[in-house]
Amino acid sequence: MAEYDLTNHMAPYLDRHMVLPLMEFLSGKEIYDINTLLRVKIDLLESTKMVDYSTDVYKLLHPNAQEPPQAMVDKRQDVLSQMKELEAETEPLINILGNDETAANIQNTRDSRQLLEYLSKKGFKMEMLDTLYKCAKFHFECGNYTRSSQYLYFVRVLLPPSDRNFMNTMWGKLASDILMQDWENAIDDVSKLKEVLDSNMSSPLVLLQQRTWLIHWSLFVFFNHSKGRDLIIDMFLYSPHYLNAIQTMCPHILRYVTSAVITNRKRRQMQHQQLLKDLVKVIQQESYSYKDPITEFISCLYVNFDFDGAQKKLVECKTVISNDFFLVGCLDDFIENARLLIFETFCKIHNRISISLLAEKLNMDEEEEAERWIVNLIRNARLDAKIDSKLGLVVMGPQATSAYQQVIEKTKNLAFKTQMLVMNIEKKFSVKEPEVIFIITFCCCRFIERVYWRVCFLYEALIR
Repeated sequence: MAEYDLTNHMAPYLDRHMVLPLMEFLSGKEIYDINTLLRVKIDLLESTKMVDYSTDVYKLLHPNAQEPPQAMVDKRQDVLSQMKELEAETEPLINILGNDETAANIQNTRDSRQLLEYLSKKGFKMEMLDTLYKCAKFHFECGNYTRSSQYLYFVRVLLPPSDRNFMNTMWGKLASDILMQDWENAIDDVSKLKEVLDSNMSSPLVLLQQRTWLIHWSLFVFFNHSKGRDLIIDMFLYSPHYLNAIQTMCPHILRYVTSAVITNRKRRQMQHQQLLKDLVKVIQQESYSYKDPITEFISCLYVNFDFDGAQKKLVECKTVISNDFFLVGCLDDFIENARLLIFETFCKIHNRISISLLAEKLNMDEEEEAERWIVNLIRNARLDAKIDSKLGLVVMGPQATSAYQQVIEKTKNLAFKTQMLVMNIEKKFSVKEPEVIFIITFCCCRFIERVYWRVCFLYEALIR
């Protein structure tokens, strides 16, 4: 399983505090030597101020040692004294911000100038924010993520975007909420960071690096929030900047995009089919740089139509997901939906299917289990089929593509094509905007006319 473990690939893009939960997860999986993992934890904790945690790990690594090293004892005393100093310096500002009336004004006031004027009357000075930021960072290093998140919230609200600590504050707030497992606030932090990066005018290289960080950090949120699987698809697959970052810097993220698409059955059938088509294109493009059983499962099913290969990969997928920190919670959903994809694809090219053969393809142990599974699909109106119990067959109904779906396929890129057409006409002919609008309107009318007659033809064919 070490071959498919992505911790080494992901750690460079994560804060060291975020790597620690991954280490804890791996400790229970017996993929690596436990002493090796404990040494890695010690190295990670060395540059933090989580002294008590370091001491506990040291005792596990050296069970015969009666006392921790003196350096750890001295470091603990230094951390406690620094914390007292910082808390004393920030106490005046905390008293101001901790007031119920002040907190309500901070939440309700949208104008930053008006808010600063209000706070200045209470004794607030901008110099206090630097101290509060240092204190929040110190609490984060100590592992007190709740206090860090509270302080960084105030800093983010009051700090102007041009300040040198503004971006660090946003990243720190997101990290604190992730480590607190406060997924509602964390998903809001991801959205705010994405907006800032999309409007940022930094160099393309810096933006690429920061988007790569956000991709990795957001995995904690997306695989724990109820709407995360929709958001990961919208952000990673359909946002060009982030898809480019994945293809350039971290193709291993395709494992998580693929898992999100497979387990996302909430979308309508036509939308899910389009998702799979778009995903297959990306997987094919990046197959030279990254592949694992999850991406290869999609390739076997939708590129090679190799059902035996898909069955074997599904067995491997179960092992991979069971040992993946982010995916372990969606194992049952993945297996269920992966079987459904195999079944749907198999049914598209067969009219009658043996239930025993189907049980083998779906990696089910018993024929009765496969039959019950198919009955549930038919009952939930997800499949046009019936079961012949005497012959042990699944008989498929007609699989004609609806006229509506064909029209959607033909017109899905119409808005983008129209926009490109406007730009090309403006550049090539230097015409004014009203003339462009007239030309585009004329072209659209001709296109709609063609679509209308095609729909009429399809409708008549279906009636016959």
